[in-house]
Amino acid sequence: MNVFLFFVTVLLSSFSLASATFRHEIIAKVKNGTYAGVHSEKYNQDFFLGIPYAQPPVGDLRFRVTQSLNSSWEDAREATQYSKECVGYGSDQWNYETSEDCLYLNVVRPSGLDYTKLPVAFWIHGGGYFEGGAPDQRYNLSFMIENSVKLGKPVIGVSINYRLAGWGFLNSDEIVGSGNTNLGLRDQRLAMHWVKENIESFGGDASKIVIWGESAGGSSVGFHLTAYNGRDDDLFRGAIMESGNPVPYFTLNGTQAYQPLYDNVTASTNCSDAIDTLQCLRTVPYAVLNAAFNRTGYTTGFHPVVDGDFIQKYPSIGLAEGAFVQVPIISGTNSDEGTSFGPRGVDTTDDFFNYLVTDQTPRAVSPEFAEKILEAYPDDPSYFIPSTDYLPANARLPATYGAEYRRSSAYYGDAVFLANRRQTCEYYAAAGQPVYSYRFNALPAGNNAITGVGHFQEIAFVFLNLDGIGYEPAAEPPFQNKTQSYRDLARLMDSSWISFVSSLDPNDWEGRGDVPPWPKYELDDPKNIVFDANVTSFVEADTWRKEGIKLINDNSAAVYHR
Repeated sequence: MNVFLFFVTVLLSSFSLASATFRHEIIAKVKNGTYAGVHSEKYNQDFFLGIPYAQPPVGDLRFRVTQSLNSSWEDAREATQYSKECVGYGSDQWNYETSEDCLYLNVVRPSGLDYTKLPVAFWIHGGGYFEGGAPDQRYNLSFMIENSVKLGKPVIGVSINYRLAGWGFLNSDEIVGSGNTNLGLRDQRLAMHWVKENIESFGGDASKIVIWGESAGGSSVGFHLTAYNGRDDDLFRGAIMESGNPVPYFTLNGTQAYQPLYDNVTASTNCSDAIDTLQCLRTVPYAVLNAAFNRTGYTTGFHPVVDGDFIQKYPSIGLAEGAFVQVPIISGTNSDEGTSFGPRGVDTTDDFFNYLVTDQTPRAVSPEFAEKILEAYPDDPSYFIPSTDYLPANARLPATYGAEYRRSSAYYGDAVFLANRRQTCEYYAAAGQPVYSYRFNALPAGNNAITGVGHFQEIAFVFLNLDGIGYEPAAEPPFQNKTQSYRDLARLMDSSWISFVSSLDPNDWEGRGDVPPWPKYELDDPKNIVFDANVTSFVEADTWRKEGIKLINDNSAAVYHR
């Protein structure tokens, strides 16, 4: 299908702009001026789409810290279409137009509530910090907002773009010296300030904002919890992290790792001989710079870094010191995160060892530490549980996966996401904050039992995207040919998220049925809720793989540098 036609089809089918009506009263008067949104009769919602929250990061503002808007206007400006996504490199960008001028946000609110101050869900998309965007219809907020009204807990949804890849996370001595580090995170932060200052114009409550994200978005939420050494700027009152935490899933490298990449970018753009190479990059035509970034090693190679400012130290150290914003949190992971990030073809212990000392996911370790990992992750199928119940513990796997695939995947899942989640929950519980931890354990359509419930698979459930909007044609709709229990699970999860945004308690809603209450995480009795579709969701002790996860968390800073 033609990419543009597919984009239009998705947009119309999900938000029903074809049947939307324009009304003079669908307006919001923000600090800078007035926006006119669009009303959706299908969802009985008002959309304010493509609202700028910063000056465009182009020209001399390229590779600079995000700048606040500096203009105002009198006539109402239309906010009825999504902006382009930020420039990224990956499948998440395939169906959407991209641009350097991309710092925009979207507001979706229920209609007809007399502009009551409503709690706000502030969504930060994932994509490894190198792809993704708020217009992605897999993140369609309408289903959640619609369900919030049905629950009697109406909320407002906000989604944002932020700079990605080299555009948002370029790093080098020149970048650090100029103070222009972690630009994508600073974009997010300015968007939070904009929402804090303006959301009441849309009917939101500025004192009831919950930030929420998945993967790189969940990691971003974690960075905001520890930003500026845990400084509380009163931007949010709660946080939801799906497969992401303050302790990131990657190593926080410094300029010693990024300088060669930066130097190659300046060389390929004829900036190497400039006195000020960074300023030279600001003058390079977009197409030339885009080509320099759009090659192997550069599309996915840039991430947030410790800069002594926004990220002042390894977040694991910040957590241990109590340097984090004290708010209630939800933090969870999927059962088989490791199959999405670990290697295949691991047949023997020697294979596993060789990957440990060479693989950069999340970091290659010393031979001595690799031996400790092998001891903590024995070749014992019972140790790989909990996992999905779709595959017997003693199942024989095809040769392409390897005889020790499940063993290595257990480690990689823990090292990338699961250990970080447990570490975060423990420190927040120790600080006396309400903590709700989960393990997602349902296998959507299009996934096989061997790789199990991998990364990203909970998204359709959390967003109550029962029709799989935004998944086709690249992927099978998650609920296709699935039983009603899968749809019930989606309603359970979406309602729990809404309840947390509304009252900071995921149990505060009617209609849970036989599902037990989601318990708070306690240091002396740590528990997760397990979101499952084959059985009724249940509560488990969060003590599995205790030795391996403790080994990882005890060495977060020293070995994993995060």
